[in-house]
Amino acid sequence: MNEKTMQSMKEMRLYGMHRAFTTTMETGGPSTGYTNDELIAYLVQSEWDDRHNRRIERLTKSARFRYTAVMEAIDYRPSRQLDKNLVRRLGSCGFIQKRENILITGSTGVGKSYLASAIGHQACSMGSKTMYFNTAKLFTLLKTSKADGSYPKQINKLEKQDLLILDDFGLKPLDNINRHALMEIIEDRHGKKSTIIASQLPVSKWHDIIGEKTLADAILDRLVHTAHRIDIKGESMRRKLKNKN
Repeated sequence: MNEKTMQSMKEMRLYGMHRAFTTTMETGGPSTGYTNDELIAYLVQSEWDDRHNRRIERLTKSARFRYTAVMEAIDYRPSRQLDKNLVRRLGSCGFIQKRENILITGSTGVGKSYLASAIGHQACSMGSKTMYFNTAKLFTLLKTSKADGSYPKQINKLEKQDLLILDDFGLKPLDNINRHALMEIIEDRHGKKSTIIASQLPVSKWHDIIGEKTLADAILDRLVHTAHRIDIKGESMRRKLKNKN
């Protein structure tokens, strides 16, 4: 009977429950001391944990992060001028429920991408659909999708993400195609989803990078007014690590 029960669990894809039930049988079955209620609760909790962990794994994999980053590893040394309370509050991902944005700026190598990725990993662990992109590569992808007819599908996919991370924004001025693509992305997400943008340039320079005054005004108006802003100071973390090595 137990073998038939375990086979049924597999066929129903109750993998967490199957694993827990197998362990229970191997360690003595009814003699383990569980009451019927406790055994059922244990099996259900095991199945819930398994599904939850697999969902986090799927979300993290599909996000395609550049770094494996965690909030606990963020460096708060005084020279970086990071507001620890703000960063930890953002790490709770309440900003996603509020449909707010985060703008992270700072010179090259100070840890903007790492911070954005750490918040993104935290979002995945809390069940939020997240995608990470190098901005230039995203624009290349969207241009290619216009040629092969998959542009609406790509834009729709971006719109559905609870959190979209655009890294290395503003490395070069936007052309007309990229400018309109950015406008469409931001317009689709405004007031509905959250976006993190990381850039070497201060926000005051973004208007010039976007170009075309009307579109730049519209994009920044939608981004900035619902945004938490983090400006990381200090020297390059990569250079510091290289010198240490």
